[in-house]
Amino acid sequence: MTVEQRPLRADARRNREALVVAAREVFGAKGVDAPLDEIARRAEVAIGTLYNRFPTRADLVEAAFLPTLEEAKAVTEEALALDDPWDGFVLFLERSVLMQVSDRGFTEVCSRAFDPDSGLEKAKHGNASRMQRIVTRAQEAGALRPDFRLLDLASVFAAATAAPDWRRGLALVLDGLRAAAAHPLP
Repeated sequence: MTVEQRPLRADARRNREALVVAAREVFGAKGVDAPLDEIARRAEVAIGTLYNRFPTRADLVEAAFLPTLEEAKAVTEEALALDDPWDGFVLFLERSVLMQVSDRGFTEVCSRAFDPDSGLEKAKHGNASRMQRIVTRAQEAGALRPDFRLLDLASVFAAATAAPDWRRGLALVLDGLRAAAAHPLP
């Protein structure tokens, strides 16, 4: 059994859990570049304890956001399970925009690149594959404009999250994405 495989002592496990909770709060409010000493203070541990449990910022970001990426995975799976592809596309966008407007850290994790072998990138890649299926289904049903690309989601998220009322912003964007309303893009 290696050191990494040994179970943590109860106090070390509590410290790790407190650090992850604090990281979710601080990163969620301030983004993933927030000061690590603020996370250690909020977890009520020394900065050395933070670095002992998470040698790099990327390690802490991964521990904090892998569960959120699992939530995002569940959203994509729920969207794909709906019979109506347009309803699935709308559900995916509504839930994804809500996750982004309520969590700055999640937005940054989604838009940044991490080590390709990291759990974050693997989860993001799996989610991107399901998102592509959501888009393709809606296009094949004739509901989503045929020239929409997966990369266009960045524009959709930016537009919807920039509006003071994100639901209204998303509704305006969705109307523009309907195949029946489409005009050729540049």
